[in-house]
Amino acid sequence: MRQWHELSARHAAVFGALECQLQERHGIGVNEFEALELLATCDHKCRAADLTEAVHLSQSATSRLVARLEREGLVERAMCELDRRGIFVTLTEAGRQRYAQAKPTHRAVLEETLRETD
Repeated sequence: MRQWHELSARHAAVFGALECQLQERHGIGVNEFEALELLATCDHKCRAADLTEAVHLSQSATSRLVARLEREGLVERAMCELDRRGIFVTLTEAGRQRYAQAKPTHRAVLEETLRETD
């Protein structure tokens, strides 16, 4: 139980630091960053279902996340041509730029907070 509590506390500390810095410097949260990172590293588009799995949110929470990113012009949604039930999420140029700007902040916060808790 001690290890579980330590892991949980470490996660909360790292997540909180990431959330604070990403919001303050780039206007996005951790979940938004994780979605942009997935899209940036998988040919700039993926199925919405794959995004749900990657960001560790429910399907409805991921849908709201994508809607926020779409309103900000960072992603676009499109129907899958082969399966009309499927939806693709595509990274826009603005999304690519926001990700590129936020990535150094993300990595620096991880380096700092993970070093502090070792």
